Amino acid sequence: MRSLTLSSLMAIALSLGGVGTLLPTAALATELSVIQERGYLIVGVKDNLRPLGFRDAEGDLVGLEIDVAHRLAEELLGDRTAVVFYPVQNRDRLTVLLEGEVDLVIAGLTRTNSRSRIVSFSAPYYLDGTAFVTQDAAIQTLADAGRSPIAVLNESSTIANLRSYLPQPTLIGVDSYQEGLELLETGQAATFAGDTSVLAGWVQAYPAYRLLTTSWSADSLSVATRRGNQYDDLRRQINEAIASWYTDGWIQDRMNYWGLPF
Repeated sequence: MRSLTLSSLMAIALSLGGVGTLLPTAALATELSVIQERGYLIVGVKDNLRPLGFRDAEGDLVGLEIDVAHRLAEELLGDRTAVVFYPVQNRDRLTVLLEGEVDLVIAGLTRTNSRSRIVSFSAPYYLDGTAFVTQDAAIQTLADAGRSPIAVLNESSTIANLRSYLPQPTLIGVDSYQEGLELLETGQAATFAGDTSVLAGWVQAYPAYRLLTTSWSADSLSVATRRGNQYDDLRRQINEAIASWYTDGWIQDRMNYWGLPF
């Protein structure tokens, strides 16, 4: 199903059998029983974050997190297509959930202590972390990467990770991944450091580069739901679903399909 904005949701409600009229915007993020009565999930996702959530050549949303959303619709509603995608920017991921515009957020959202005070998180469907991309065959380890200049996004959490694990790394701040690529292409930096999930998409877009993963940091990518006892059933079923995906190997298969190390 292609992504739709809230202005299109009334048409969705009328087209899905048994749904009837759409709930008011402020009441969209609801407990499991109401979602089941409605007949479809509304999920905040990324549409520009390869390979988690992005648009393919036909304009359809694809990626690991899109697969997760479809699988949750199947687990909760018995229909993998019963999901409306709501593309979000990073700064809006919590807002759309708190304001009731979506039921869930599956959008490259890591579980942190500060965020956990505001929303609830499921068990992780992917353990992200810090990785490097490079063209330099001599760089094979974290220590190797630390001997040469490293490009990194300004104000990113990666900076603190690098400074914690490398002795006085030479960091070059950039404001975009494109700027980082330019530094690598011109030899001003030997590596670019960032989230494993994002850099996995980098090497898919730029095959001349390879991904050097590390095991010294881990961030849980999880499904976010609203806080409150009324959402306990929803959170429990999501957690049970994720646990079953690891048991039967489905989630590992999807990670492998999308080129994500695990």
